[in-house]
Amino acid sequence: MTPRGSSDIRIDALLPAEMAAKAELTGVTKAGTDNLSLLLLALLAGAFIALGGLFYTVTIAGASATLPYGVVRLLGGVVFSLGLVLAICAGAELFTSDNLIVMAWASGKVSTASMLRTWVIVYVGNFAGAGATAVFVYVSGQYTFGNGAVGATALSVATGKLGYTFVQDVCLGILCNVLVCLAVWLTYSARTSGDKVIVLMLPISAFVAAGFEHCVANMYFFPHALLIKWGAPDSFWQAIAKTPADYPTLTWEAFLTGNLVAVTLGNVVGGTVLVGAVYWFVYLRRGARAVPARAEPDEG
Repeated sequence: MTPRGSSDIRIDALLPAEMAAKAELTGVTKAGTDNLSLLLLALLAGAFIALGGLFYTVTIAGASATLPYGVVRLLGGVVFSLGLVLAICAGAELFTSDNLIVMAWASGKVSTASMLRTWVIVYVGNFAGAGATAVFVYVSGQYTFGNGAVGATALSVATGKLGYTFVQDVCLGILCNVLVCLAVWLTYSARTSGDKVIVLMLPISAFVAAGFEHCVANMYFFPHALLIKWGAPDSFWQAIAKTPADYPTLTWEAFLTGNLVAVTLGNVVGGTVLVGAVYWFVYLRRGARAVPARAEPDEG
């Protein structure tokens, strides 16, 4: 029987206790990343999630007129998962998934200051990356595609997100990041990029289909919609038979104070408490069960 060691080759997925150890190590690595690298990786993640949002908007544009509500939401969720697939597989720092750093913090391997520094830099970088992507998409005129259907959908998506109370937004944010962090948690068991894509898609599709709220996604949806509202030419409004006055609630103030604050708070609670803290308590707290040894195959 070959003893286990660093040269041991395994193709099966990691077990949950091993995933917890990997999540803890990942948190230490993230918190130890220098500021500039962290910011650049956060910019990328914001752009990646924005691309997922763009894919979502195009996919559901006009679909509600021909398909049932649930089917439209499901299709939108599947394509939106592009954002997290890019962030995880290509390498980037996403605020919502970085909430799992709390596992390393709870073990005393990351200081409070380092964890908060990481979160702040990544949050700012995500906002900048998503916002910059919104500007590029707007300047490209992509919102006019489909005889204005894409832009009309972008306006509708953003406006619809303003119809919730503060408490609703917090709860929708909690539920969202439970699924996002579970998706990332599952990737810790993966051995290949294909594994990661597969385990990411269902949880991400579920949160989008259910209408839960993701702060970084909203950093794209709202700026893009606001740029359309205030900058689109008359020809666009004529094509969709609407005017900017038809979207009175769509303002920067409503986005920042009426949505983003509450959703961010909910995302933090969902990721840190309901996923990170729970798995830390089960597998990493002092006195928790050790990482189980794997059974070796019989050698005949």
